[in-house]
Amino acid sequence: MRKPFISANWKMNKTIEETVEFINAFIPLVKDITDVDMLIAPPFISLSTAAGFLKGTNIKLGAQNVFYEEKGAFTGEVSPAMLLSAGCTHVILGHSERRQYFMETDEVVNKKVKIALKNGLDAILCVGESLKEREENRMFEVLDKQLSGSLKDLSMDGITIAYEPIWAIGTGKTATKEQANEAHAHIRGWLRENKEGADTVRILYGGSVTPENVASLMSEPEVDGGLVGGASLKPDSFAQIVINSRRK
Repeated sequence: MRKPFISANWKMNKTIEETVEFINAFIPLVKDITDVDMLIAPPFISLSTAAGFLKGTNIKLGAQNVFYEEKGAFTGEVSPAMLLSAGCTHVILGHSERRQYFMETDEVVNKKVKIALKNGLDAILCVGESLKEREENRMFEVLDKQLSGSLKDLSMDGITIAYEPIWAIGTGKTATKEQANEAHAHIRGWLRENKEGADTVRILYGGSVTPENVASLMSEPEVDGGLVGGASLKPDSFAQIVINSRRK
């Protein structure tokens, strides 16, 4: 049985002060939970501060991106060493918003996953289709292409997959639990054919996850957790998602 994993992706939200306020409210709500892995991924500027408040708790810290070089003249970018020194254990890579707004290709994502793993960071790799691609029955083709390109020359050690149908991110639309499980099962099938250890890889669902729908999603055999956006911005909401994700 794969342990549930719930990650918050705050995107471009919360100041340092708001981050501290959230963490101080969130910790007491989940301090006794040991059967769910928890991660918070705030903006870069809050990482070091968040790490200080999360130290000694059951909550891990992640970043929302990393650059694919160790150091150098890359204005505005952040290296793996910087994330590690800020207290991160994980980094989210290949999110559809990075692919859409910053033109990240599978090749770029692959380089980022490689540099993260090389430096001891675990990677949460995001894949997912658009509404147009789903309506054209190209969902599996798109997922295969993203997996093949993003995971090129990589083992699955240190990698979690997040399936995020683009049409469900921030829209209030959620894939049904059957749709999510179908996509996750396809991803795991691809992993079985192409990588070792496929059955131990956790596959998270992302796309309008809420306290109300997470238990239903988690009832499916291939759904191992959630990558949570908007509903992770309030401590009580995110804590309820963690609580409702526990295996019965």
